[in-house]
Amino acid sequence: MTTKKRSTGLTAVCDAWQLVDIDVTASFPIRPYTAVMAEVAKRIANGQMKCEMVHAEGEHGQFSIAHGASMAGARATTGSSGVGLTYAAEVYSPIAGGRCPIQAVVGDRTLDPPGDFGSEHTDCLTMRDNGWIFGWAQDAQEALDNSLMYFRIGEDPDIMLPQIVAMDGYFVTHITQDYEVPDQDLVDRFLPPFKPKFRLDVNNPVIMGPQITPEMGPPLEWDRNVVMQRAKGKIVEVTEEFGRLFGRHYAPFVEEYMTEGAEMVFLLQGAHAVTCKSAVKYLREAGYPVGMLRLRWLRPFPDEALQAIASKFKVIGVIDTNTSYGAAGGGGVLLVETRAAISETPDKPIVQGFTSGLGGEVISHDEFFRMAEMMRKTLEAGQLVQSSTWVNFNDYV
Repeated sequence: MTTKKRSTGLTAVCDAWQLVDIDVTASFPIRPYTAVMAEVAKRIANGQMKCEMVHAEGEHGQFSIAHGASMAGARATTGSSGVGLTYAAEVYSPIAGGRCPIQAVVGDRTLDPPGDFGSEHTDCLTMRDNGWIFGWAQDAQEALDNSLMYFRIGEDPDIMLPQIVAMDGYFVTHITQDYEVPDQDLVDRFLPPFKPKFRLDVNNPVIMGPQITPEMGPPLEWDRNVVMQRAKGKIVEVTEEFGRLFGRHYAPFVEEYMTEGAEMVFLLQGAHAVTCKSAVKYLREAGYPVGMLRLRWLRPFPDEALQAIASKFKVIGVIDTNTSYGAAGGGGVLLVETRAAISETPDKPIVQGFTSGLGGEVISHDEFFRMAEMMRKTLEAGQLVQSSTWVNFNDYV
């Protein structure tokens, strides 16, 4: 049994947090993530949730509170957006390095400048190398489901890593959508109570987060690398179990849409995939041999999964909704990662870069059509006509 609901992606994450019975959450307001904490506070006041909510003096303190709660053995959550996320940057590596599996919800937004409130993936991507596992949800249902799966993966005794449930600001955080909330008994079967390997306990003292000597560092960093790679197998296992139990089936790493017979595909992540699917339908009717690939994970990056798929196509058009100024190829993070991932793949496709949807702008059908035409020209030429394009700025069509 499930309960059908119409609300936002942030409310959906709050539903997940209530179902998993979080112990501690730490808040500080910044748009567009704030509504999840407002909803948690309301449910605590109404007696629907029994957790301790701490209102911090800023994002650095906010993540530090969640860090300390996790070290004490609590299932802890927090979240932020945009420059709030970057303000807490010092705390991310200690949380992951201390193997504290807190969960943060991020309704992403543009960094300063321009500092507007629109969705852009740059904020999350600035912390991609700190040892957290994360990916983007394309809608409210996936936001709820990801939250449940991320807890299960991150809290696994063999993983113990913090997670970010990322979603596009306003597109997913604030637009109401239909989704299903699973029954409590199903969630209880899927996610056991949090039992950390180590925790702060006056009766059994341990040292957490000490300063160490140089020769002690490399083994610690190697272990973090091994665990991140190990997480890939756990992601497959948990995603499959989630499908069997809840009846909603996700590709573990890369969703394929209308790729049968496609010679070229868009590759992107997040809510713009919804518009992309609609555009792909029109483009196929217009004779363009195009499909779509959507990444469900950014860390760990699904290189093996992408390699297994890539050789089916001749051109991959990577759409970056982020900035990485001066990056190789002139594009963003996804372009660099994708080219690196398939660089040694036999019969690898041509990878073409696009930057679009910055500042919270919608990637329109017209823009998808123009990108498809650029990809078609690359397909016909058998080589890149232009390595990377900022759509609406240096288009060559």
